Parts: sequence; structure tokens; C-alpha cells
Amino acid sequence: MSQFMEILEWFDQTGDEIVHRIPPEGSADIKMGAQLIVRDNQMAVFFKDGKGLDVFGGGRHTLTTKNLPILTKILSLPWGFKSPFRAEVYFTNMKTFLNSKWGTKDPVAFKDSKLGLVRLRAFGVYTFKIVEPVLFINTVVGTQGVYTSQMIGDYLRDITVARINDLFGEKLDTIFELPQYYDELAIEIKERLVNDFSKYGMELIDFFINSITPPPEVQKMIDERSGLEAVGNLDEFFKFKAAKAMGDAASGSGAGGAGSAAAGGMGIGVGAGLGMMIPGMLAQNMGGGGTATKEMIQCPKCHNEVPVGSRFCKNCGAQLIIQNKCPECQTELPAEAKFCLSCGQKLGVELTCPHCSTKLPPGTKFCTNCGEKVE
Repeated sequence: MSQFMEILEWFDQTGDEIVHRIPPEGSADIKMGAQLIVRDNQMAVFFKDGKGLDVFGGGRHTLTTKNLPILTKILSLPWGFKSPFRAEVYFTNMKTFLNSKWGTKDPVAFKDSKLGLVRLRAFGVYTFKIVEPVLFINTVVGTQGVYTSQMIGDYLRDITVARINDLFGEKLDTIFELPQYYDELAIEIKERLVNDFSKYGMELIDFFINSITPPPEVQKMIDERSGLEAVGNLDEFFKFKAAKAMGDAASGSGAGGAGSAAAGGMGIGVGAGLGMMIPGMLAQNMGGGGTATKEMIQCPKCHNEVPVGSRFCKNCGAQLIIQNKCPECQTELPAEAKFCLSCGQKLGVELTCPHCSTKLPPGTKFCTNCGEKVE
């Protein structure tokens, strides 16, 4: 049975409704002279046969043929109706909807220049409002009695994730750069989403990125890399740790008594222990892996072993730098050697060719001038 509507108004008690339809189903018998009450944050749209006709903003409106001109004309021409009107009223909430959350349901594949292919999850919030109620009702709401922000949230999240996929591939090189680019990425994503919102009669006001996170195993890799960068030079790191340990141990020796003596003894022990441990630790970390055995050579004078690279023998003081070669067998010899250690050739004796009297180096067998054999 038809019901004559005399007061039309709507209160949003949930804070989540975007559109509320009166009546929820079918159409209403609206009496001529009925009162329409629209809040400042609302707009009321009258529909007839699926078409948005008259739109009312905030205030109290008396429904007459004067302020319902389009609806009155449609109803009166074919049928001669003067009253009642049969129509639907869609109250649209024009407030800004805050804290609408978006996030990736599934990880987004991203090719990182340093880590390879990684999967990222992104989360954030956005704010929006309705700016064209008739367009929004016709393209999104349809004939639903109530339409909430949660209903459109899934669709808006899917659009957001699609735009993020495109942007990551174009703008981002590695996830190590992510934190410093959150604001920049949010601005670019918002610019790409403006048209997606506006074609449905909505305006995207704010868009924020709260976090972009890789899987746990990738986060562990990042933490390990950060730890290595924090340590820096291993030599300086171990020196610092050793100094700190000795300082901590010595700090207990300020008070007198047995405790002071014990702390002092412990400090000496710790210092001595660290003194022996640090070289091994450094050698191990730098790739030595253990104690290296030094290569030895024999002193040509006293035949005692001396380390390679020594300039003088530690036993007899003989000079060990090789400055001469045997002219007979080319063996390298010390500077002070008079005979070759290998073939016994006498060194430092100048020869004279018996045929042409040419002066020749020691050990020469044939004259370099006449070619005769030198005895």
C-alpha cells in the first residue's frame, strides 16, 4: 500500500554510508508540499525511471512544482498528475571519507638491481569524497538502497595496486632506496589515480604510503648487509672492541680492598688475553686462517738461516743483498763473494787476450775482439 511521504531526511549513524536511498526499494509517494531536509554535508537527488532529475543542496526545501520543475514536467505531461509524485530520493554523503586503507592482497613482483627478483607488499591510506553525486549514483551505486565506503574499497584497492605495479617498474631501482622516496612515490601514484576516481564522480584528496615491505628472508639479507656496513673496517672494529673491553675491566679497580685487587687482576688478565687474541682474530678475518710460517734462506758466509728479505745476517752480520752474478754459470751471488758458490769460478779477476791484448771480463773464454780462445 502506498505511503505518502511528508518529511524526507537522512541521518548517517554509522559514518560509513556514502549513499542512502528512500525508499530502499521501489518508489515513494511524495506528497506535494512535503518537506525535504538536507544537511550541509549532503545532497539529495530525485530519480524517476532511473534518471537523475532534480538535485538539492543543504537546507529545508518545500517540494512544489516550482522547485521540482523537471520531475513535475515529466509526471504531468503524459498522466496529468498533480499529486502525489512517485520517485526515489538518493541522499549522498558529501563529506571527506578519512582513513580508507589500501594494501596488496598478494605480493607484487619487482626486479631489484641488487637483490634480483623480490616480492613486495605495500600498505597505506587515502581520503576521498563525492563531487558529482548523479554520476556516482549512475555509474557505481545503481539501485542499491545503501552504499558504503567499504563496498567500493576493494575496487579502489585493486586500482591502486595496479598503478603501484606500473610505477615500481618505471621509477624504482632497488628497495634500498624505498624509505627516502615514500613521499615522492605517493605523489606520483596519486597523480595516476586522479582520473580513475574522477570518472566515477569522486575526488582523491590525499594518498599516503605507510610501508613497502619485502618477504622475511629478504629483510634478513638487508639486516645482514646493514650490519656489515655498520662494522666497516674490521681492523678498526676489533681495536675499538679491545679498547672498550679493557676499559670496562679497568673501571672496576677504582675502589680499594680485595674487590679492587680482583678487578685489577682481572683487567690485566683480560688485557693480556686480548693482546694475544687480537692478532689471530685479525689474521682469521683477513683470510690468514692461522699462523704463517716465514720462509728462510741461508747466509752465504756462515750458512745460518735468516728470514727472507733480511739485509744482513743476524749471526755474522754479512750483507745479504745480491749484487753480483757468476760470469760462468750466472748464479746470483752476494756483493762481497770472490768465488762462485756453484761452480767455483774466481770473481773479480780481469783477463787479457794473449793475441790482441784486449781487456776482457773475468771468466771470458773467447776474446770479444779477435775471437781467439783465452787460456
